[in-house]
Amino acid sequence: MTMNSANYDVFAKYYDVLMDKEVQSAAARWIDRTVLKLVGKRGILLDIACGTGTMCEMFAKMGYDVIGTDSSEEMLSEAMDKKLQSRLPVQYLCQDMRKLDMFGTFDVAVCTFDSLNHLPSEEDVFAAFEKVSLFSEIGGVFIFDVNTPFKHREVLKDNVFFYDTEQVSCVWQNFLNDDDSVQISLDFFEPDEENDCYYRENQSFCEIALPVEHVRRMLEETGFEVVGVYDGYTDTPASETTQRAVFCAVKRN
Repeated sequence: MTMNSANYDVFAKYYDVLMDKEVQSAAARWIDRTVLKLVGKRGILLDIACGTGTMCEMFAKMGYDVIGTDSSEEMLSEAMDKKLQSRLPVQYLCQDMRKLDMFGTFDVAVCTFDSLNHLPSEEDVFAAFEKVSLFSEIGGVFIFDVNTPFKHREVLKDNVFFYDTEQVSCVWQNFLNDDDSVQISLDFFEPDEENDCYYRENQSFCEIALPVEHVRRMLEETGFEVVGVYDGYTDTPASETTQRAVFCAVKRN
């Protein structure tokens, strides 16, 4: 999950509770299969907007040399807590994806679960692609997903969703803008059984609309060849009704 254009201090506390780890695991396995098919090895992997580090740890267990970057100190704090328990050799860096500064190149870059939608504009997405291209090995793979304008218009739009767990309840409100971006407001209610009450916290941010063809063009302009655009982390090609478009691109020049 991305942490680049807003403050995610509240969301960081509840992200792991609300995120479906089976969905994350399935995405990691699909990415691994795709990398082995295209690159032929598990090398250095950069997880951009790594959030709380769950995917980083999955990739590390698979045998990748993992670097995780995020611009949210709160998210990275959660990731470091995981690392202290797992003792997995993941390196974490507090960096904005538009200003990546690596010590060397990497074989694989990933950016999962609509992280790019959280950037302020397409120009910012292009800047991020330029940085990924700069530090990618020739023949390296860049795999990421975006929420599509279709999802914004038809699924999120002005709808409200509710999530309830033992640790926290969440009310997720969406407000569709004229440019197909979505303003998202999350209200978290954490129970305090001792005092028989709930504590409420709010986090708000915006997801920009990223049409598939715009993303494809930006990849090609930054030295990548798009080898596939899929309907989620599956082998099914993306369609007009795809909600999460997964891009697989190879660095050519």
